[in-house]
Amino acid sequence: MANIVQFENVGLRYGTGQDAGQETLSDISFTLRSGAFYFLTGASGAGKTSLLKLLYLAQRPSRGIIRLFGEDAVLLPRDRMPGFRRRIGVVFQDFRLVPHLSTWDNIALPLRVAGMAEASIRQPVEEMLAWVGLAARADARPATLSGGEQQRVAIARAVIARPEMLVADEPTGNVDPDMAERLLHLFDSLNKLGTTVVVATHDLHLLNRIPNAQMMRLDKGRLLDPTGSLRYPPPPRMDA
Repeated sequence: MANIVQFENVGLRYGTGQDAGQETLSDISFTLRSGAFYFLTGASGAGKTSLLKLLYLAQRPSRGIIRLFGEDAVLLPRDRMPGFRRRIGVVFQDFRLVPHLSTWDNIALPLRVAGMAEASIRQPVEEMLAWVGLAARADARPATLSGGEQQRVAIARAVIARPEMLVADEPTGNVDPDMAERLLHLFDSLNKLGTTVVVATHDLHLLNRIPNAQMMRLDKGRLLDPTGSLRYPPPPRMDA
């Protein structure tokens, strides 16, 4: 399998000049293989959401190299950003549903943006509604949905166009255990069709549900290796 993502010595610092704070992410280096499944774990504040933002091009790094789909994502021209983003499905922690659209239309949105004919949209949307258990809520607006229902709409919208890469930030945080298992099965099925999946989670019970998944762990903005040590430790201090 080829690499779909490559990070080399990536750092992220919010703010500029005198307003810049300490690095949120430091010396991050890894590769993601096309068609693989990854869990990204770490304590609250470890930098998981910031790392995902770099993956789906919502944030540019302060330093380092990011290659995505074989191209330099840091230097990617703005006019090519929309095309790249359409290749990535994203499940946000805060859902980001379009408030004036129904459940049906929120889920259909990526297919319409991609230019699919309306006659071809109905079947996949209705199948997705049934899969996430929201067929009876097809006409409901987001404000009338529970948090778990909004999360399911957000997940359905992210996966309906079968993106090349799916990035999910705590996708099971607002659903019950049975629905969490069902959604994870949906991610696994999508992965088996060839989509690279990255799921950020603090729910350790999920980690054994996908036997072939690989683990990535962040600690205070640094990536750890499987033993729990810093994968790319800082150089040793030199005595004065």
